[in-house]
Amino acid sequence: MRLEEFSLERIQSVWEHIVEINLAESGIEPLRLGNLMDTCELRDVRLGYPQTNGGLELRRNITSLFTGATEEHVLVTNGGSEANNVALWWLRHENPDRDHILVELPNYMQIWGLAGSSGLRRDAFWLREDGGQWRLDIEDLKEKVTKKTLAVTLCTPNNPTGSVLSAEEIRAVVEIAEDHGAVVLSDEVYRGAELRGGMSPSVWEHGENVLITGGLSKAYAVPGLRVGWIVARNEEWARQLWAYTDYTSISPSLLGDLLGTLVLDPVHRDRILERNRRILRENWAVVEDWLESNDDILHCIPPRASAVCIVRYDLDIGSESLAQRLIRERNVLIAPGDHFLLPHRIRIGYGHNREQLEEGLRRVTETLREL
Repeated sequence: MRLEEFSLERIQSVWEHIVEINLAESGIEPLRLGNLMDTCELRDVRLGYPQTNGGLELRRNITSLFTGATEEHVLVTNGGSEANNVALWWLRHENPDRDHILVELPNYMQIWGLAGSSGLRRDAFWLREDGGQWRLDIEDLKEKVTKKTLAVTLCTPNNPTGSVLSAEEIRAVVEIAEDHGAVVLSDEVYRGAELRGGMSPSVWEHGENVLITGGLSKAYAVPGLRVGWIVARNEEWARQLWAYTDYTSISPSLLGDLLGTLVLDPVHRDRILERNRRILRENWAVVEDWLESNDDILHCIPPRASAVCIVRYDLDIGSESLAQRLIRERNVLIAPGDHFLLPHRIRIGYGHNREQLEEGLRRVTETLREL
């Protein structure tokens, strides 16, 4: 099957290192190596292969995020992207009689694109704007799920809205999926990046037929390590998934495994998450002021987690055209809402340098006012 172009990744890959200000970035200002260790400690590391499903200590640190999990439930991957790819490949290969998938939208569109390219019939069930919140349309899900449904996929905390599914919403999704023999595949890469409150609910606590993907790129602010994971409620599933990475990347990188273990060590983890949440809270205040100053044309439901928000604008221009105009005229990159199937919206990333964020939003305002 022909791969669909991943429009969001393409516009970012082409422009993110060219423009002066990148407001399409979806992560948090990255940590430096010195935040974790003295670089001289790396001099004696033997650069061989690590354990191919992830080092034992790294997998144990990942399990500390999921009550009752053991290292046998975990497969380490090269980033969350490989985790999603391998999980979907395994599901498709192991369940040839099921050819239908339900994807929560809006969403990071990787699974949507992969599912279409692998020949699956795709249906969306939506988060809806309702009373100043994003709420999952459970009735939409009930109407579309069938006995041919392979998986119901979630993204919580959500990219691009920054919303968080409640435990009740997650439980409802899991029960509907299990009634039809489908697996719940939940992308939880932003879990830990909450602006307020504790850790977001996970599907881990709510069912047996669940897979969770995650990684260190977003909430933990170390995307360059390329450490991701799949956590399977069923240990046998984790062993089967491991066989699939034998045909992709073989193993995580040794340095990613080593440094990822440090990031998730309780000695560092809580400090890192608090540092990142502080950045998000402070930078969101900048975005909030910007929205209030332009509330005649801009509308946004405040995010509860993640480093991104989706902003609706009341102007007669498509989001891709707006993005190209901002690149040409203001040297600013934003993510078009069209890339999330959300017309007349833009995604703003607010997790990086505050001064750049303020200047980038000022330039966006200039273009919006001209329009």
